[in-house]
Amino acid sequence: MTNDKIQFTKEKETMLMTLSGRATQSQWKNPILRDPWAEEAMQHIDYDMSKQLTGVASWSLWKDIGPTIIATRAATFDLLTNRFLTDHPDAVVLQVGCGMNSRVFRVDPPASVQWFDVDYPDVIDLRRQLFPERGTYHQIGAPLSDLRWLDEVPRDRPGLLIAEGVLHYLSETEVKALLNAVVAHFPGGQMIFDICNSMIVKRAGSNVGGTGATYKWGLDDPQDIQQLEPKLELVKEFRPSELVAFSRFPLWVRALFRVQELNPTLRRMERIVVYRYDLG
Repeated sequence: MTNDKIQFTKEKETMLMTLSGRATQSQWKNPILRDPWAEEAMQHIDYDMSKQLTGVASWSLWKDIGPTIIATRAATFDLLTNRFLTDHPDAVVLQVGCGMNSRVFRVDPPASVQWFDVDYPDVIDLRRQLFPERGTYHQIGAPLSDLRWLDEVPRDRPGLLIAEGVLHYLSETEVKALLNAVVAHFPGGQMIFDICNSMIVKRAGSNVGGTGATYKWGLDDPQDIQQLEPKLELVKEFRPSELVAFSRFPLWVRALFRVQELNPTLRRMERIVVYRYDLG
């Protein structure tokens, strides 16, 4: 491992922002999400997130609430992953656009689960330097648009697709291709991902976190996913107040989210959704 300057840009750099947020929050006295793997990884990465948040106000606000939001989202994904694996202990997990997410270690799935983390080759190279190996855990270095990586994945088990903070950055054509390919690959399964609506894509997605990353795809009504993949059935759309550890948010943030929930457009700015397909 090295402490060399990390040179990732745009979409790839956002993974360092979330890694830093999880590592920071994990060190709090009473963390929402204990993530010692993120803490250790940040010891070997020279990355200062404060430089990406221009202005004293932006950085001050981020230090107060940013790590909480990142940890809450990650903890909710972890909870949903554990629920699926409890019901399907022989599943295959596909975590696409995995970045520096240590979910496989936090969830610690049984040996009967085959887990695949997928991201760009240089991202996977960094993961192999920072994270330990474990049985039935596989890492695939390939762009998500090149779906030949699915050839390495077993197809005779229930499949769980996890895409945390990923699909925003894909075009609708790429999202459709990914969903179609995964549904066709497995006999049945679930998908867990977060989405934003078209308002966020247009107004707030042109320079994410100062990285230059751009949001390309959003979804106003989660039922509209069937226009891309007809077999997907909505299981749950999470409101902010339903996320893990929502009660740990500062009072003013909880009040803001409660007000937003009264308006369908504002409620759906960003949310986590769960879909199923062909599962009895």
